[in-house]
Amino acid sequence: RMPSCLLKLTRVVLSHKPWALLILICLSISFAYIKLHSSVWEDPRSRGLPYSLSAEISCAHSVPSSLNTAAGHSPSTANVFFVETSEQTTPSYLFSCSVESAARTHPASRVVVLMKGLAKGNASLPEHWAFSLLSCFPNVEIRPLDLTELFSGTPLRRWYLWPLRHWEPHFLSVLSDACRIVLMWKFGGIYLDTDFIVLKNLQNLTNALGIQGDDVLNGAFLSFKPRHEFMELCMQDFVQNYNGWLWGHQGPELLTRVFKKWCSLRTIKSMRCKGVSALAPEVVYPIPWQDWKKLFEAISALELHNLLKNTYAVHVWNKLSHETKLEIPSQALLAQLYSQFCPATYAKMKQD
Repeated sequence: RMPSCLLKLTRVVLSHKPWALLILICLSISFAYIKLHSSVWEDPRSRGLPYSLSAEISCAHSVPSSLNTAAGHSPSTANVFFVETSEQTTPSYLFSCSVESAARTHPASRVVVLMKGLAKGNASLPEHWAFSLLSCFPNVEIRPLDLTELFSGTPLRRWYLWPLRHWEPHFLSVLSDACRIVLMWKFGGIYLDTDFIVLKNLQNLTNALGIQGDDVLNGAFLSFKPRHEFMELCMQDFVQNYNGWLWGHQGPELLTRVFKKWCSLRTIKSMRCKGVSALAPEVVYPIPWQDWKKLFEAISALELHNLLKNTYAVHVWNKLSHETKLEIPSQALLAQLYSQFCPATYAKMKQD
């Protein structure tokens, strides 16, 4: 219903000059837009139990019995976070591989997948093979992403609630940048983009982020203790130097700006400064984004071993690589990573 104030305004307009009609039209459109925005962008609540996972896929060969803490890693309560800020609820093979590889390498941690597209109050996930596959891993939790709740109590709350925000050209990417910073500040743990394949346990990389190359840090991997001052400075910079119209300004460029100030640097180098580590590119970005096509080229087992011996995770640069066909099975670097580090997802790929 139109509010009573607008009804009264209508009576006034009808008894005055025609130009006032234009004001009424503008007000009505604004009201309708705000109502539409509040309904479209209302976020599901993330409180309560995680979604229940269906079990349509047999888990007999998905999770080895050796998946426990006996692999030399001490138990940890730090979470591993993945975030999907779009309405997408049909995970890709790469999405499934990212979560599976993290679950396998972090058996003592909760692997929490936050998805904006999950409906509020629904106890079961949409029917999709990836959700069934991930149900094989007892440490995986899939929850709805409540953005209003996530940003509450942070400098980003007012930024998110501005009604015209989602018209910006890179809004989903900027929203993802915002989520990871706030997650690390509020809860701590490990954040990973859904185009990572995890090779090793990441828990000992604390208060760290990776150099992607070219004097730039990347936030596709973050690992921080909760309420860390560095993440607090990132939130402040996000708001104070905000520009949602420039690609990367709120992501890699923000992290680079803050780290340079944090360490009083002009150029980024692999180092630990005031308790925060900038990791060498080979740690989590062994394939530079400029060379992403190498992921689809054949590689020998020895070359693969040498390439990844100092690597904890491989970023696949999905924004660039997602339209490239991957032959399964093959000796392509990416196919071998799937085979070794997310074998359940790889089996599904071969089946399909």
